[in-house]
Amino acid sequence: MVFATKSFQFNIFQRFVLVILPGFMAISTLTSCSNQTPTAETKSVAFKTQVVRMGYQSSGDIVRLKGVLEERLTPLDVKVEWAQFPAGPQLMEAMNVGHVDLGSVGETPPIFAQAAGTSLVYVAGRKPTTGEGSGIIVRGDSPIQSVADLKGKRVVFQRGSASHYLLIKALEEAGLQYSDIQPISMPPSEVRAAFIQGKIDAWVTWDPHLTLVQNSVDSRIIRNASGIATQGGFYMASRPFATENPELVQIILEEIDKLGEWAENNTSEVAQLLAPELKIDVPILETVTARRTYRLRAITPELMANQQAIADLFSTENIIPNKIDIREATLTSEQYAALTPPRLRQDTVTSQN
Repeated sequence: MVFATKSFQFNIFQRFVLVILPGFMAISTLTSCSNQTPTAETKSVAFKTQVVRMGYQSSGDIVRLKGVLEERLTPLDVKVEWAQFPAGPQLMEAMNVGHVDLGSVGETPPIFAQAAGTSLVYVAGRKPTTGEGSGIIVRGDSPIQSVADLKGKRVVFQRGSASHYLLIKALEEAGLQYSDIQPISMPPSEVRAAFIQGKIDAWVTWDPHLTLVQNSVDSRIIRNASGIATQGGFYMASRPFATENPELVQIILEEIDKLGEWAENNTSEVAQLLAPELKIDVPILETVTARRTYRLRAITPELMANQQAIADLFSTENIIPNKIDIREATLTSEQYAALTPPRLRQDTVTSQN
């Protein structure tokens, strides 16, 4: 209950009266409390948790930096904890072992996580980008001129990430198979020095790593993700967290989407916000933020069908050990209705189960 207070200015006579009648103040307080009408969100909400453990990637997260979740959830007695990961696959693994409740990743990490038996669920999608913020990059002096030239070459990427999917599709487009290259899996934070030193032939990565290396060494992008990586990524949650706390998930997604709307209209301010965190110059980050999208979208049958097609490709290429059914990582239409913010409900929520 929220207690109302009144401001009193006491003269000498009033102080004397209060000394004689000490019970008046208690009566006044109780009366004030009984007449107070609490707002909808200060009413007791039956959250099953008092702590939300959010995962984010080393490429930066404006939700954490702006503190919008803390501002909204602290009055509801819910604490927010943050954990950083080098990329989506590591975030998914942390969620699998119970260290993270909710986090944002590309389209590919959830597929690998599901194939490994992880019990995760899709709670919201991210609106897709143009694909300019991801690409296959080579040094400027490299003899590699096209994706077809990657045959037999050492190609570095983060296994199970959106870059993995970009590579597979680009190879397919060029008439090559995954077995035609020498794949090397490394987190993007560990690759830049090796790329600059010419120790690898090609690197498949995403912003800010992509833009940063473009500004660090003479380089060329031989294929970006335009027309390939169209999903936009997802917010994933552990199934128990999503099903036991739908109201809490809805509040979190609502704040993320509201901030996303601000970010897409203020890319220069986003760059300035990220610069101290990422230790990257603002002009470089202005390119990064202009390429990104920040708004969310509801989980729909069409979105999940596209995700199934990506999973099927990985299965066909024997990159994941077995075929998976994306519907097993979704919720019922009623559950999505309970956790999807009203501002996203113009999309028809999925009913997969």
